[in-house]
Amino acid sequence: MRRLREILDPFLLLLLCTVALASTLPARGDGARIAGAAADAGIVLLFFLHGAKLSREAIWSGAKAWKLHLATLGTTFAVFPLIGLLTQQAAAIPPSMRAGLLFLTLLPSTVQSSIAFTAIARGNVAAAVVSASFSNLLGIALTPLLVALLMERSGTGNLVSLSSVEDIVLQLLLPFIVGHLARPWIGGFVTRHKAMLGRVDRGSILLVVYAAFSAAVVEGLWHQVSRTELLLLTALCIAMLIFVLLFTLLLGRLLGLKREDAIVLQFCGSKKSLATGVPIAGVLFPAGAVGPILLPVMLFHQIQLMACAVLARRYAAAAEGTP
Repeated sequence: MRRLREILDPFLLLLLCTVALASTLPARGDGARIAGAAADAGIVLLFFLHGAKLSREAIWSGAKAWKLHLATLGTTFAVFPLIGLLTQQAAAIPPSMRAGLLFLTLLPSTVQSSIAFTAIARGNVAAAVVSASFSNLLGIALTPLLVALLMERSGTGNLVSLSSVEDIVLQLLLPFIVGHLARPWIGGFVTRHKAMLGRVDRGSILLVVYAAFSAAVVEGLWHQVSRTELLLLTALCIAMLIFVLLFTLLLGRLLGLKREDAIVLQFCGSKKSLATGVPIAGVLFPAGAVGPILLPVMLFHQIQLMACAVLARRYAAAAEGTP
């Protein structure tokens, strides 16, 4: 039972409950406008806090492993997008969900879970902080650019509006920069109240998910997606994760990375950030398109946590010499 609780992400249960609420009681009319405004405010707050939490000391302490960081970023923003383009051939799932698969592959790595699994596996935690943090920072600018470039070529570029660049700057990049510049004054508060601010992070994401799925449900989302399509989508997410885990394992050996650094490459290079993906999708895409686009991201999020939890425990057992 304890291992089940470790593998299952409680936040995913909250996400599922939010999707269920939006499916049963979607926001309409004035309610939709209020939910949308609250979601926008939540996005601004989310990225302000991300900027305030980014420690320069942690960055400098692990920045020396440049080969590792380049390999991680290459996997995140080059190998993954190539896989995403291949998934566009899966004609058995709706175009909007294929767009979601491609969007998933363009996201940066997770931060908290990548660092946590690296620590459990006895990897290089300082390097994991650098890789995951820099991936997220770069993703704020790079993910929208990749979306505009690759989704245009795959035939789904019409989902991205011309005002998206301004929205990215105003809702994501500017709050992030302001939060980071304010760190000397609010860094202590952020550190002392990490648990409370974590709830604010998650609450912001839940707001965006509710607004997004409400709009999608009003547009008839659940009448457009079948159970077979959902199963196929899950299978594609699993296959994608298996491939990247094997790829990062082999890449670490080819580069001659130390065991501790190879673990960082595998955990940081194989993950995609739900926390970053939800607000970016909310800014980039029309309200009615966000729900189906986020489905692959939510599925992959839970699959990666379950797989990496098992993998991290195996690495820890090997390091300790236990079976």
